[in-house]
Amino acid sequence: MKDASGLPQSLLVLGGTSETALATARRLIARRTRTVWLAGRPSPALESAAAKLRLLGPDVHTVPFDALDPESHQAALGKVFAEGDVDLVLLAFGVPGDQANDEREPAAAVRVAQTNYTGAVSAGLISALALQAQGHGSLVVFSSVAAERARRSDFIYGSGKAGLDAFAQGLGDALHGTGVHVMVVRPGAVRTKGTARRAAALSTTPEAVAVAVELGLRRRSETVWAPGSLRAVTSVLRHLPRGLFRRLPL
Repeated sequence: MKDASGLPQSLLVLGGTSETALATARRLIARRTRTVWLAGRPSPALESAAAKLRLLGPDVHTVPFDALDPESHQAALGKVFAEGDVDLVLLAFGVPGDQANDEREPAAAVRVAQTNYTGAVSAGLISALALQAQGHGSLVVFSSVAAERARRSDFIYGSGKAGLDAFAQGLGDALHGTGVHVMVVRPGAVRTKGTARRAAALSTTPEAVAVAVELGLRRRSETVWAPGSLRAVTSVLRHLPRGLFRRLPL
């Protein structure tokens, strides 16, 4: 069960090698979390992530999970929930794709869309039903500022995140009053090891997103921006006339 501040004792991370998800897990472990499940494709990276979290004190387990194989999701996630209640599910998997390549290779674009949207819908619904069955818990969905308005430079990725964002908002409404809390997190460009050299304006870090997630859980927020200033910026961009929006270097 969650503690009095609303922070989880047990955590399931869908996307167990995500730097942002792992930063969030570390922050929650420093508070109250004592059991962590990392779900992802079996790999040395997944086992390494689990080993590093174990050094912080909690029981950490790994479970095979492939976003592109929805038929396996019920069994994979059911295994976790069968072990006991899960206070928080962090849906953090996704791929950015390569816009220039994916425009020329539709099959690659479909793979990005299936990972970021179809796989997330499957895992999100299965997790939500399990949380509802146990009568409590939170589902935190990592969306993106890219979901707010499709940009020429990343409309394939952005459209998938837009679909995921709408799905998660609707799921939150459907679960209102059931004891299950759904929170959508919209970070800007996250400066991870692989993206540090191409940081964008109003970008953020995995650690900053983790802080925003913790604060959102304490407040039982439904939508969280990281950084918070993105809320105003994207509101302006969303309402720009299309002709003017096309002229922006986005």
